[in-house]
Amino acid sequence: MRKTLLAFAVLLGFSGAAMAHEYEAGNLHIDHPWSLLLPANSVNGAAYFIVQNHGKDADRLLGADTDRAASAEIHQHVERDGMMKMQKVEGVDIPAGGKVIFAPGQYHLMLFGLKKPLTDGERFPLTLHFQKAGDVKVEIAVQKDAPKGTDMGHDMHGMKMN
Repeated sequence: MRKTLLAFAVLLGFSGAAMAHEYEAGNLHIDHPWSLLLPANSVNGAAYFIVQNHGKDADRLLGADTDRAASAEIHQHVERDGMMKMQKVEGVDIPAGGKVIFAPGQYHLMLFGLKKPLTDGERFPLTLHFQKAGDVKVEIAVQKDAPKGTDMGHDMHGMKMN
């Protein structure tokens, strides 16, 4: 019985580590990269995460890429003429001692030309390109529902998200 309990405890420890969804690169901490499950006919998607900079110097996200899509671009929501629109940006500064949230209605990565549908529970690789921290490989977790506290009520390049 003691061996069974010990084996179970070890298994739980490994499963917790396997479920961890955080990444470190130098002074940067990247928390829970995710994407929302979309209808199977969706050709575009988006990826979200939080980047915290624990260092004394700013860094900059320059872009991203993934084999899962034809291209990935950094976008942000801006208000123009009383309307919220998305636009491509060339990079996002990650301030020293600060954080930047990539979330619906804020900065996010657009994934254009998805090569196959995103399915709930799967993960796919994506590489973030930072000016100082370099390339950081993460896994995007596809989720049926957005994490709590995330506003999903906007329209994303023609994809209604709620």
